[in-house]
Amino acid sequence: MKMLIGYLGLSVLLMCVATSAYDRPVNDAANVTLQNLQTAFNGESNAHARYLAFAEKADQEGYFQIAALFRAAAKAEQIHANNHEAEIKKLGDTAKANVENSVVKSTKENLEAAIKGETYERDAMYPDFYKQARSVAIPGAVQTFNYASSAEAEHAKLFTAALNNMATMRTKGATYYVCTVCGYTTTNLDFAKCHVCYSPKDKYAAVS
Repeated sequence: MKMLIGYLGLSVLLMCVATSAYDRPVNDAANVTLQNLQTAFNGESNAHARYLAFAEKADQEGYFQIAALFRAAAKAEQIHANNHEAEIKKLGDTAKANVENSVVKSTKENLEAAIKGETYERDAMYPDFYKQARSVAIPGAVQTFNYASSAEAEHAKLFTAALNNMATMRTKGATYYVCTVCGYTTTNLDFAKCHVCYSPKDKYAAVS
């Protein structure tokens, strides 16, 4: 009987060790996604503040359409930050951001900086974060990274178009539309559902 009890005890111990060895990589990988969410939350929080500062500069220089675009992008970045924060909470953590003072230059230079940042997020940061979140099957993180990546790609296009046509961007009254679910930003509402999250058109907010 003692031998049987000892054997059963050893079996349980081995099972616990095996389970621990299996769980540890999964937990560590999930923690990577949590850290990626924190990185993205910090980046989007800073982008929100930076684009508002860029919008103010564009208004001062008379580029009113570009100012509206920066305000729309700022709203989108805030939506991304909110989405990231929700997923961080689901994973049991608190979202943290260190919002730095924005470096504001000329509107032309600000557009160039914005394009650089959006291109990096579109081509490198968010694809890597998305891939990692999929590998550990965290669907909320997969979704929020996909939403942000798609919106940043469109931001890069809009900023590039603005940079290439600055001389025509001085008239007032420009309006951009931002999806309040995913942050996708567009110049018109010629569709029934959002191109990214498929929310109905009435989920879009006008920004001017």
